[in-house]
Amino acid sequence: MGMLENSKTSTRNKRWYRTLYALLTLCLIAGTVAACGKGDSGATADGRTILRYQGSTGQVGPFELAADLGYFSKIQLHWEGDTTSGPANIQAAATKQIEFGSAFNGAVVKLSAGGAPITSVLSSYGADQESFTGYYVRDDSGIKTARDLIGKKVGVNTLGAHHEFITREWLHQQGLTDAEIKQVQLVVLPPVSTEESLRKGQIDVAALSSVFRDTAIARGGIHPLYTDKDLFGQFDYGTFVFRKDYLAAHQDAVKDFVQGTARAIRWAQITPRDQVVARFTDIIGKRGRNENLDLLKYYRSTGIPVPGGVIADKEIQIWIDWLVRNGELPQGKYKAADLYTNQYNPYANGTYKPDAGPTGEAAK
Repeated sequence: MGMLENSKTSTRNKRWYRTLYALLTLCLIAGTVAACGKGDSGATADGRTILRYQGSTGQVGPFELAADLGYFSKIQLHWEGDTTSGPANIQAAATKQIEFGSAFNGAVVKLSAGGAPITSVLSSYGADQESFTGYYVRDDSGIKTARDLIGKKVGVNTLGAHHEFITREWLHQQGLTDAEIKQVQLVVLPPVSTEESLRKGQIDVAALSSVFRDTAIARGGIHPLYTDKDLFGQFDYGTFVFRKDYLAAHQDAVKDFVQGTARAIRWAQITPRDQVVARFTDIIGKRGRNENLDLLKYYRSTGIPVPGGVIADKEIQIWIDWLVRNGELPQGKYKAADLYTNQYNPYANGTYKPDAGPTGEAAK
């Protein structure tokens, strides 16, 4: 891919995000977010509230695991298709296409600041010792420091989300000025082709995680310049969000979703890997979506380092501060405590001890 094509790709993605935010704005101007959606999804014959969601092909979300483990008593999940990205997923939740979504916390903050009435209720992904995102360069690239990236290209999966925030934060921590950081070009690429673009010299840094990181490392010739795990340590980076009006009208359903999903996260955190993979394999097989199971071979961990996915204030406040520093939010207007709640999480509200197992038992 040439420089011109990279520039066009970046421009198209920026326009796409502006269009999504414009759509949300129109919904809000119309009076309520519900104006852009289909309304509440209703209930089952036995009285369970239906929660619509978007999934990920070849993967099992912790809420899907919770349903399979029998941890829900008041809700039933309904798959509406697969999401294209975290920002698009929470946009769908905000505009009432689905009931909940998950995205990088920086994107959650930006959407909230843009007027979307959403609340984070549970951590959804992060970086732990086994699962993280690395930003890789070729061994022969000559790139050794952040300053070497000035005028270079970094391949990311989408704009306005995890990869962009981590990259810009690392550059800032390494001492680059805002003007210098702007000279580092972010190029949007599908994860499946990011490694190839790096090896062909079409980009200079590749954001790689999961199967894409592991297979790229196995082929050799690359090494990490920085990782999200090294930047902040083991850290939760994303959250599940619900609309505030939905939460107010269906508090019992949201509470059931959070307690069940938190327990499923904990189950996966303390269960041997082979048993987790076997369960995921069974779940994917039963849902009958004709999915490839290859990704499961590369499953390492939940990526969520905190028991039960309890949200920490710092995991959201750090991105508020980042956006303030970059002139995208006003100083002092937003604080993390206003954007999330742990009140429904059994590992935070006193139902279970913070390090208990999925049924409150002492974890091994």
